[in-house]
Amino acid sequence: MDLIRGSVPYYRQQLQSLKPRGAAWPTDDEANQTALLEGQAVEFSRAHGRSIDLLFEGDPRATRELLAEWEAFAGLPDICSAGIATTLQERRAALVEKLTSRGGQSIAYYLSMALRLGYTIEIRETRPFICGRSRTGRDYLGGAPINRHYWKVKVIGPRITPFRTGASRIGDRLGKITRAEDLECRLHQLKPAHTGLTVAYEGA
Repeated sequence: MDLIRGSVPYYRQQLQSLKPRGAAWPTDDEANQTALLEGQAVEFSRAHGRSIDLLFEGDPRATRELLAEWEAFAGLPDICSAGIATTLQERRAALVEKLTSRGGQSIAYYLSMALRLGYTIEIRETRPFICGRSRTGRDYLGGAPINRHYWKVKVIGPRITPFRTGASRIGDRLGKITRAEDLECRLHQLKPAHTGLTVAYEGA
């Protein structure tokens, strides 16, 4: 019989191997001592399983039972996620984004931040059209020089969160479509203070 480390048969075998040998210490399945060791093996196996669970709970990407504790540690829900990130998947995404975000003001940073929250976006920076440097058909007529301080984020569709076995839990919706209010909030928090931001939606 294949014994899985941590299983009840595995612990029962280990306990039996610690007993003295002899007729007074039977190891057959019908013996009373075997039944007693079986009860102890069940508890050892349960403790073993819970220790494995703790390894997963220590990872914010996989936590379930300790999600509330992780959120308290990270200061969540905050003004951007309260009432929006409600499913297990969304709460985990908000938690991981908060814990792993290192900050930045590059286009690549904003794109990756949006992706971690479950959104696909495009970013366009505006600048004045300058003869000799700008090209007709490629560059926009950007207006006055002050337009250098404005940029636009286009959200490509809403965030769709389907119910997934192993990733969702009882009480979550079978499917949730979310407008990017949490993303908008985060973008306005993180944008350079001297810039103006416009958020537009496509297919949302």
